[in-house]
Amino acid sequence: RDYIDRHHTLAATRWRGASGEIDLILRNGAQLVFVEVKKSSSFARAATRLGRRQMDRLVGAASEFIAQEPNGQLTDMRFDLAMVDGRGRIGIYCSRTERPVDRYAL
Repeated sequence: RDYIDRHHTLAATRWRGASGEIDLILRNGAQLVFVEVKKSSSFARAATRLGRRQMDRLVGAASEFIAQEPNGQLTDMRFDLAMVDGRGRIGIYCSRTERPVDRYAL
């Protein structure tokens, strides 16, 4: 919902490629945003649930997805981690800013 409020367009949910699944794929103008969603009792615990192997699978799946795009591997993209805590609040870690972007109650 946060992404839609910020004028992103939903491109796919739970997209599956040979390398793995991507929870959300959105478009922000010409940029693609690949989002992994993790839920836990706190933002810190949710963040630790994304391991190295899963990150590698996410990057592999994103590479498969952008192969279908007109600019292919030159497509502008970013990776976000959307964390949901035990109270339903959402924290978004954006790979472009290297800090939490947003936290709010659902």
